Amino acid sequence: MKYVLFICAPVGGEEQSPDELAQDPRYAAYGEEVRRRDIMKGGARLRPPEDATTVRVQGDEVLLSDGPFIEAKEYVAGIDIIEVDNLDEAIALASRHPAALAGESIEVRPVWE
Repeated sequence: MKYVLFICAPVGGEEQSPDELAQDPRYAAYGEEVRRRDIMKGGARLRPPEDATTVRVQGDEVLLSDGPFIEAKEYVAGIDIIEVDNLDEAIALASRHPAALAGESIEVRPVWE
C-alpha cells in the first residue's frame, strides 16, 4: 500500500537545503534504509511557505495570493512517497525519519489507488 509522509516543520524554524540534508548522517542512514528496502517511490523537499502561490477560483475569476492559504504553526516542508505492507509499517518508518527525531512531525496518509 502506498502512503505519503508529510514532513511538517515549525514556522520560523531553520531551513535546510536538500544539499545540507544530504550531508546529515541521520538523513544518509535513513535514505540508505529506504533504498535498501526499495520502499521509497518518490518525494521532494519543498521550498518554504513564503515562496508559495495560492490559487483560488471564484466563478470565472482566478485569484492569486502570495504565500500559503492559511497561517499555521507548522507547514509541509517535504513529502516522501513510500510503498509498504500496512499502516503499522508506515508508522514505524515515519517514527525513524530524521525530521521526526529532530522534533518535527510526520503526517502519514494513505494514497487512493
